[in-house]
Amino acid sequence: MGWFSDLVGAVRTRLGGRTEPTPAGQAVTIDEVLDRMRAAGATLPQGDGVRAFHEMYVHVTELVRDRVAGDDFADGRFMTRLDVVFAGLYLEALTAGDPPHAWAPLVECRRTPGILSIQFAIAGMNAHINHDLPLALVRTCRQLGTDLDAAGVEADYQRITGILESVQEQVRRSFLDGIHLELDAVAAPVTNLVGSWSIARARDAAWTNARVLWELQGVEPLRTEFLDRLDRSVGLAGRCLLTQVAAPA
Repeated sequence: MGWFSDLVGAVRTRLGGRTEPTPAGQAVTIDEVLDRMRAAGATLPQGDGVRAFHEMYVHVTELVRDRVAGDDFADGRFMTRLDVVFAGLYLEALTAGDPPHAWAPLVECRRTPGILSIQFAIAGMNAHINHDLPLALVRTCRQLGTDLDAAGVEADYQRITGILESVQEQVRRSFLDGIHLELDAVAAPVTNLVGSWSIARARDAAWTNARVLWELQGVEPLRTEFLDRLDRSVGLAGRCLLTQVAAPA
């Protein structure tokens, strides 16, 4: 396969490098992006499915900020930039008139009766991790002039996975306790539905997809086709996660 790698490298060299400037208006610090997230959250009414994901995401971002401040990461600069780029993709989807296919199920079903809060929360994680995270990883590398093989990057990425798994379990228990108390008839089906989705597996897939995207830079139309298939497949999974499990009131 040496000839193929050489060909891809030659095409990439002719079509451009692997760096990009930081776009105007992008948040610089995690506190800055948290301010933007809180402002967006203030516009989400009670009962809005997006709010179920949004509140959890704000909490996770606060945890990441605290870990960065505590020097828990080998490369705090990279993790800070990844956090603000990643959150920016969510905020763009939240305000887009025509959101990506990955986000469309959550946006379209946000007020649909019979879908529980935990389903909205997991659907948001599905869209954000499986679709946005690979894009954010590549964009962060390009902005900082580094790559995914740089020292500490993958280890720091896995530390975030541990934080998210802990939060997901807290959220799952909180939501499911309420289901058992108020909607016992749907507890089993919703437990099976959301239990089929794993944050660790999603982040493993996101890391792999980021590596693929990194190698596809400048390789068109393959890169664009890959992004389109990723977007649509994540959206399909989101629609499954948002299956109505409770009878509308």
